[in-house]
Amino acid sequence: MSDISGASSAAQPQPESSALVTRSGLLLVGLAVLFFSTSPVLVRWAAASLSSYEIAAGRLLLAGLLVLGVAALRDAAWAGLTRWPVFVAIGLVAAVHFGAYIGSLSFTTIAHSLALVYTAPIFAALLSWWLLGESLRPRQWLGIVIAVVGVAIMAGFTPNFDRTMLIGDALALVSAITFAIYSIAGRRQRHHVSLLVYAGAVYLAGGLWLLPMAALNFSAGGYTLPAILSVVALAVVPLGLGHTLYNAALRRMRATSVNLLATQEVTGGVLLGIFLLGEIPSFVTVVGIAVTLVGIILVLLETP
Repeated sequence: MSDISGASSAAQPQPESSALVTRSGLLLVGLAVLFFSTSPVLVRWAAASLSSYEIAAGRLLLAGLLVLGVAALRDAAWAGLTRWPVFVAIGLVAAVHFGAYIGSLSFTTIAHSLALVYTAPIFAALLSWWLLGESLRPRQWLGIVIAVVGVAIMAGFTPNFDRTMLIGDALALVSAITFAIYSIAGRRQRHHVSLLVYAGAVYLAGGLWLLPMAALNFSAGGYTLPAILSVVALAVVPLGLGHTLYNAALRRMRATSVNLLATQEVTGGVLLGIFLLGEIPSFVTVVGIAVTLVGIILVLLETP
């Protein structure tokens, strides 16, 4: 678990067996998905009075300051901050991911947006092969396709289109591609900078990129105590904990597998919706969850 400490040794390859590294990566991404899953409920509460861009910028800025603060307390390798141009670039990718997803919801349905955003594993697989030399076996490609279809079923995707929806769907696709790029970037940086410095700097940069949009949508009356607490919770739980553990998993597993497992944020969100919002999933949603899990199992069973 040296990755989580943020110490300089975290940036070096670990002399652990492949199986042990994979198991620890699975644990990390499993915890990340658990924290990710709190996001829909918290966003629902924050969105009662705040714009989506205020929520996104606020959570990124707060998470960045929090994670960098923890890095400072743990005497992390601050020399990594000399790579600030890289952090600014990856922060832009993260900002586009969040911004495009938020923007897509103004033009298309949640079902279309979720189904397209979670095609990200396909792009992650292609980019991993192209940039990292991490090729997939035929059964893994089949598993990815099955998992993506499962997410589409789960989200209630229907093939209905008009010009406005096409704009929203295009934005959702941009969000998927940038999420894949974000994942590949996180894996590529594992030997160059400690985890906490990397994650905190990227979150902070992403928040700064989104700040102009947040300012354009600013409304002082929207900053109620419940909204503020929800944004703080979004910064701490799904982002500060969830995304940081996600980045830790990327240092131990192939980006494609980690990205694919992240699709289970939807499943976790459905389960939390049952307990916290009283929203009972439909039979079709349950079928979609089952199909997605079959695809994930196919990929993981073939992972070396």
